[in-house]
Amino acid sequence: MLVGERMSHPPITIPPEMSIHDALALLKKERIRRAPVTRGDKMVGIISDKDLLNASPSPATSLSIWELNYLLSKLTVGEVMTRQVITVAEDTPIEEAARIMADNKIGGLPVMKGERIVGIITETDLFKILLELMGARERGVRVTALIEDQPGALARITRAIAEAGGDFVAFGQFTGNASGTKLLTFKVTGLKRDAVAHVTAGIVKEVWDIRE
Repeated sequence: MLVGERMSHPPITIPPEMSIHDALALLKKERIRRAPVTRGDKMVGIISDKDLLNASPSPATSLSIWELNYLLSKLTVGEVMTRQVITVAEDTPIEEAARIMADNKIGGLPVMKGERIVGIITETDLFKILLELMGARERGVRVTALIEDQPGALARITRAIAEAGGDFVAFGQFTGNASGTKLLTFKVTGLKRDAVAHVTAGIVKEVWDIRE
């Protein structure tokens, strides 16, 4: 799966001349938390609701409401935006985009096609993908189990489920709690809880959780 398949597009952009008051109103209206800042066809920065809120005067200020409104009307997005923007291309693998966001502690990445911005991929898009990968909206028997990290281990589990008449709707593999192990979380349909427990017994090292 590539970023271009799951990005939000076309992106909602903000000009650098917009006041922070108007920018906050736009983000709230569109129900987004960040937006690329563009001048013409060129991206010049990115702004988040946190940037805008941090730029607002403190509630403890002694300024009057009229003075506050005046200051806010004069402060623009271009003055508080982040100028050094991390971007990805639309053919970037989705897991690479997730790694970049996690490593840099950011919640979104503008997506570029050459010099042109064509979308934005955010943590919300990644959460939606996680829901699909884990079959969160599908009914079935969900299993979390520890297995030995050795060739053929996954094949034995999938073959046992298939031969018993089960069908996988989700399958995830994660690092185990000890060297030489893997943690699996999968969901299957076509079998009851007891049947899944029976066919996987002796194949998995330890069942951590099983539920319908």
